[in-house]
Amino acid sequence: MSVLDFDNLSKNYGRTAALRELTLSIPAGSVYGLLGPNGSGKTTTLGLALGVLRPSGGTVRWFGGPPVATTRRRIGALLETPNFYPYLSARQNLQIVADVKQADSRSIEAALETVGLAQRQREAVSGFSLGMKQRLAIGAALLGQPEVLVLDEPTNGLDPQGIADVRELVKRVAAEGRTIVMASHLLDEIEKVCTHVAVLHKGQLRASGPVSGILSTTDRIVLGLPPGTAADVLRAALSSLPFVHDVRPENEGRVSCALAVGHTPSSLNQALFAQGLTLAHLELRHRRLEDQFLSIINNS
Repeated sequence: MSVLDFDNLSKNYGRTAALRELTLSIPAGSVYGLLGPNGSGKTTTLGLALGVLRPSGGTVRWFGGPPVATTRRRIGALLETPNFYPYLSARQNLQIVADVKQADSRSIEAALETVGLAQRQREAVSGFSLGMKQRLAIGAALLGQPEVLVLDEPTNGLDPQGIADVRELVKRVAAEGRTIVMASHLLDEIEKVCTHVAVLHKGQLRASGPVSGILSTTDRIVLGLPPGTAADVLRAALSSLPFVHDVRPENEGRVSCALAVGHTPSSLNQALFAQGLTLAHLELRHRRLEDQFLSIINNS
């Protein structure tokens, strides 16, 4: 079941298309990342989802229906850099947010515990680091016990410790059963936190699905037979092996493939030799996450 659906969603600013016919479904219980460089349409997508922006075309559906006041109460969001009253304590700031949201004040304690600020709730926010303020902002978004949490670049500007803290917080919130939709330009963040990803580039969807399928750092094996041997012979042999997958043509008549867990280039070489094929070239190509991402946005 999906909690959020985009159907041919578009947003134009004059002649500039910020988002082009996005069709995407966010499954319930997922941590769904919107990944792309600056200007790819991530923040625009979240703004349209939350009703902050009006679409130029297409529709947004929450929980199977159009966005209305009752459905918006089921969503918590952090779209911009958090702003708090610096002279007030963390708890006092959350009390103000709870009053605006008409949320039960008892949820403040739960939010402070979740974001790890219960022990410092009486301190003025002016003494908080940027990472602590970001965690407090997520706590504010959690007031009212929303089913879905929407976060725009939640680790932007943070130091390594702050990034790690927010990353663990997102995992902890997701473990409570909430659906999380988050935008980020950081590959590492998406890979470590998200279950699903949609890659956006220049306002267009380039790929979507489980992170393990879209962003994979699986090593590839590049193979070649002696000159004069047809590459089709090698591709056919590889396709017959159950532990080989994703067979692709390469330059100079070579072929690349990925191996199932537990198998090595040596075992592949032996399996091909058993079929009467002697390799003239065998190369283990380590695949970087950055290479995979660039391949998606440049070749899709």
